[in-house]
Amino acid sequence: MKLLLLLALLSVGEGGSDQSVAGRAGANVTLPCRYDMTDHKQLSVCWNRGDIPWSKCNNELITTDELGVREDSRGSSRYQLLGPLDQGDVSLTILNVTESDAGRYGCRVDIPGWFNDEKHHFDLTVDSVPQTTTSVTSETATLQTTDTHTAGHMNATETVPTSSFSSVIRQESSSVTVALVCVMFGLIVLVTAGGVVFLVTKWMRLHKVRQQQLNTSVQFSSTLQLQSRDSAVENVYQIEEGVARDVYEYCP
Repeated sequence: MKLLLLLALLSVGEGGSDQSVAGRAGANVTLPCRYDMTDHKQLSVCWNRGDIPWSKCNNELITTDELGVREDSRGSSRYQLLGPLDQGDVSLTILNVTESDAGRYGCRVDIPGWFNDEKHHFDLTVDSVPQTTTSVTSETATLQTTDTHTAGHMNATETVPTSSFSSVIRQESSSVTVALVCVMFGLIVLVTAGGVVFLVTKWMRLHKVRQQQLNTSVQFSSTLQLQSRDSAVENVYQIEEGVARDVYEYCP
């Protein structure tokens, strides 16, 4: 009797609410839960799967304390508290909801004092994604069965253009290769001819310079010989004049 009375007092003393939330498979859904921070600092909160017991949470999904989210209490990475915790927003967001997530959830705010905790329950329903691919698949299968012979005929006839197109591509590539080889050969011939012309021109210039130098030396040597002959003849004349003068002086 005392236990029933205690439970009745607990249920009456603790505030709470029930709310229904609908979600769609593959999307995110948020279960709203907030508490007033005008009279309290940041409080401990726990999220429970199913009905919240008379104390704490027995099927815990995620828990917070004065410092923030306790990572060791997180049941899955899909359970997130994305609201500002320092403003009393402890709403639970479930990422990528599936049909197995449907059911009852509870948010318990641990307020100091006897029988002061706030308990909020949520009944989550998850709608499945419409199956639109089934009709498309059946229509595709029908079209394939009705047009089997036509598709086969088209595939058979399309094979020839493909092969002819590949042969054309091969012929074009071979012709391009031949053209490139001819161009390279022509460039090599031009470079070789240019080198030969340059060497021949340089050799002719050097030969011309050497020939000029040889002609100049020959002219110089001939000039020296002529000058030496003239001086010798002049010396002979002087000697003869001297001998004649001496003979004239000794023979009166």
